[in-house]
Amino acid sequence: MNCLTLAWTQHAPELRSWLRRRLDQPHEVDDMLQDLFIKALRQGDQFCNIKNARAWLFEVARNALADRYKCKHEFLELPEDMAAADEEDLHAVDLLTVCLPRVMSELSQNDREVINMCDLQGLSQAEFAQRMNLSLPAAKSRIQRARERMRAHMTSACQVRFDSLGHVDSFVPRTPLSDI
Repeated sequence: MNCLTLAWTQHAPELRSWLRRRLDQPHEVDDMLQDLFIKALRQGDQFCNIKNARAWLFEVARNALADRYKCKHEFLELPEDMAAADEEDLHAVDLLTVCLPRVMSELSQNDREVINMCDLQGLSQAEFAQRMNLSLPAAKSRIQRARERMRAHMTSACQVRFDSLGHVDSFVPRTPLSDI
């Protein structure tokens, strides 16, 4: 009997018991034991040079179990009414874009420039900071303030109403000045 077979015969029942206490499904225990045996088998003749085969097997098992937990992602199904609410919110926000050209035209040149570059053209805050010769914190503050002023102006000018959850409930569309 070679050293791997001997070590496996001696320690597999203990490993199985240890894994059963840590895994929910019996098939997961069998899968882990199989993976562990394959890892030991890949060691080839090197396995015989391991001073404490039991310690090595348990260490590899602990690491494999940790990897399994890291990769395990559990998902919860959202209730259908939540998904529908999100679609309704997006639709209301999409409709609100009708107000955007007029509101943008009424903002200061600096605010228009910030919102146009970062929000409409997709320039990152770091790129904006570099283009404007600003520190990143200064650029972030400028962007945040411009967004707040635009939101406040849009809320006022388009008479945006929010429901109790803070979602857009209704608004009055405003056409651009050029269309009047």
